[in-house]
Amino acid sequence: MTRSLATQRRGGLLGAAMAELAGPWPPPVGAYAEERELFRLLQNMLEELIIHQPDDPIQFMINHLKQNNDDAPRICVLGPPASGKTTVALWLCKRLHAIRISQETLLFKEALALTEEAKAYKERKEKIPNALWANLIQERLSNVDCIKQGWILEGFPENQEQAWILQSSGIIPRHVVVLYAPDTVLIERNSGKRIDPITEEVYHTTFDWPRDLLIQERLVKPEDLSEQEISKKLLEYHRNFPGIFQIYQKILKSINADQPSMDVLSQVLTYVQTRHRSAAPFTPRIVFCGPPGSGKSLQAALLAQKYGVVNICCGQLLKEIVAGKTKLGELVKTYIESGYPVPDKLVMKILTERLNALDCMTNGWVLYGFPRDVEQGEQLQESHFVPNRVFFFNLPYESIVERLSQRRIDPVTGERYHTTFRPAPTPEIQARLRQNPRDKEENIEMCVESYYRNVKELEDFYEDAFYVNADQDPFAVFEFIESCIIKPLPCKKFKSS
Repeated sequence: MTRSLATQRRGGLLGAAMAELAGPWPPPVGAYAEERELFRLLQNMLEELIIHQPDDPIQFMINHLKQNNDDAPRICVLGPPASGKTTVALWLCKRLHAIRISQETLLFKEALALTEEAKAYKERKEKIPNALWANLIQERLSNVDCIKQGWILEGFPENQEQAWILQSSGIIPRHVVVLYAPDTVLIERNSGKRIDPITEEVYHTTFDWPRDLLIQERLVKPEDLSEQEISKKLLEYHRNFPGIFQIYQKILKSINADQPSMDVLSQVLTYVQTRHRSAAPFTPRIVFCGPPGSGKSLQAALLAQKYGVVNICCGQLLKEIVAGKTKLGELVKTYIESGYPVPDKLVMKILTERLNALDCMTNGWVLYGFPRDVEQGEQLQESHFVPNRVFFFNLPYESIVERLSQRRIDPVTGERYHTTFRPAPTPEIQARLRQNPRDKEENIEMCVESYYRNVKELEDFYEDAFYVNADQDPFAVFEFIESCIIKPLPCKKFKSS
């Protein structure tokens, strides 16, 4: 309980410290910090400081920066006996160039200060204490190769106490993979398990027998493989696992080991290459691009409702400026009434004022209706309003026409209806509905052509954009957009000047 409270207290301190950095930041500063992941870097350093509590925190942070290992893998591979932990760990080490740590490597391949003490327990057939295992692991992970390349911890921790000791020592994995399979399958696998003493690769007499005759000849049968012994180990694993799950549940993924090995390895690799959502400050700056009728306004409204971001429709913003009857509004009005597009410089002036407002800087924003082409995208960028999520909505032309040509507006209430998807509730309302001239098919075709004339260059400009299938249920679309917003983007590498 004490450790649990201490862990929560560390988390609370870290959360409070990061909250102080949450802003509002001026657009250039916030964009620079997020692009180069300065908030995440600071979060990592704060975590290390709170865990290790060094006497000289400044020098500790300098050393942390010199290590440049915040993206090095820190992975635990767990699972019952014969679930394939060794196979997965070896394969991950090859793919990620990380260092594998297991009971065998700690006892028989390392010359650590505590190795002989641990071996003595083994020789006396006594259980090695949890604290001794944790100290062995800590000593090994403090070596330069593990610090720089990262590590794969195979079969550790075995129980909750080991997990607590590792955490209190600052050994906190980023990903925990748990392999599982029915006990009957594991017992059957175990009986045919063979190990190559040179490479430590695991084979099976039925499922995975090597073709190379030299490898076949040198394979050895592991010790303690009786059915009684494996059943005892399985019982112990099942008894200890809930405690481990409780500690690592937020970073843990269970993977079914009772399937082809390449499927297992593929799922493991996909998971360990994901980055968990960071607690570092993040101000959403979202741009929606898409043809008319693709649902941008609805999705923006849903985002604003759920996350409190400011919903900005460029067209609506211009109408509000006109309604304000200012000098700027009068100028915009002359363009709108004459049927000419409002010049980009004038639009940017209005957008800059809105995006610089305190609510946008504090809560973030979702913008649609601008940019419509790459020149407008460049102007947005030059004004330091750099979106950190861009979405392109894709919708077939037939669906666009179906959505827009059947839209109707109630001139009394301003409510929108659709003759197929959302018909008017009463004959009285039905009788007074009107169609906006823009929703006639000939006007829709012109707008769609204009969009697709410019969208290719805009897609190239926003190379990290997400693409949305807008031809589905709106709430399915929203779930996809939401998942893309809350997950971190791939880390960019910047050249030092």
